[in-house]
Amino acid sequence: MRGIRKSRFTKGGRSSNIERMSTVSDNVEALVKLALDEDFGSGDVTSIYFVPETLQARALLRPRTSGVLSGVEVARAVFKAVDPSLKVEVYLHDGDHVSPGAIVMMIEGKAQSILGAERTALNFIQRLSGVATMTNKYVQAIAHTGCKLLDTRKTTPGYRLLEKAAVVHGGGNNHRLGLYDRAMVKDNHLMTDGDTTHLQNCINKLKADRPGVEVELEADNLTQVEAFLKLTGVDYILLDNMSNDDMRKAIELRGSNAKPYFEASGGLTFETAPAAAETGVDFMSFGCLTHSVPSMDLGLDFTVER
Repeated sequence: MRGIRKSRFTKGGRSSNIERMSTVSDNVEALVKLALDEDFGSGDVTSIYFVPETLQARALLRPRTSGVLSGVEVARAVFKAVDPSLKVEVYLHDGDHVSPGAIVMMIEGKAQSILGAERTALNFIQRLSGVATMTNKYVQAIAHTGCKLLDTRKTTPGYRLLEKAAVVHGGGNNHRLGLYDRAMVKDNHLMTDGDTTHLQNCINKLKADRPGVEVELEADNLTQVEAFLKLTGVDYILLDNMSNDDMRKAIELRGSNAKPYFEASGGLTFETAPAAAETGVDFMSFGCLTHSVPSMDLGLDFTVER
């Protein structure tokens, strides 16, 4: 869709182009069409019957609260999809920090068209800006450490690409995008009764067949960490629900080696994040960045041109 600016994902602290999901434009057109189809149905009866067809209007998109923007270009795409003749000027962009009253964009043209696009455009930008704002709050909480913030796959179905872009706009980093770009071996996958020989064979086969795919192993205790550190080809170890003391001990077990990286996950909150990050873990992941985030309050202020 025209007007959607390309956005890189940041995977595990590194910029990375992903063939199937490399830009936020890949699935925006389909999502915008789906959202408008479900909203318009057989037509906007309110605007058709109560707003004169020739009436022209100007609308300013403004935040009602402070936060970090995401979904600006998606909102713009909604207005243009409803009516390509609308004039849309964007003043603030994804990743910008905003205060109440700032002008994000101005839309001018047919009042019926602006009103018809309003709710769908707001739904996108409010949701995605909420993700970016929450992410930035967590990023700032651990900014005094070397730990990087990660999202998870706990995203709204169909919206993963947009929500992960919103995490990046908020200053966070993307964990794996799907089941295909990292093997994440959890306790449900480890049905080998601690047989690390079998585990090593599986890692070797994966690395041979798919050299670019990373491997992450979930450890519930220090005994598992010690065993996993003896394996080759392990890129990350996830420290699941471990205490801060145990995470420090895990890092000691790694010694002077830079890899595998350690990711803290499970049982963490905004309040406990700083202390957990101070243990020296490389990454920290939070599902709440996308699965239970409040939307940011933005709205349209209308003036009618007579």
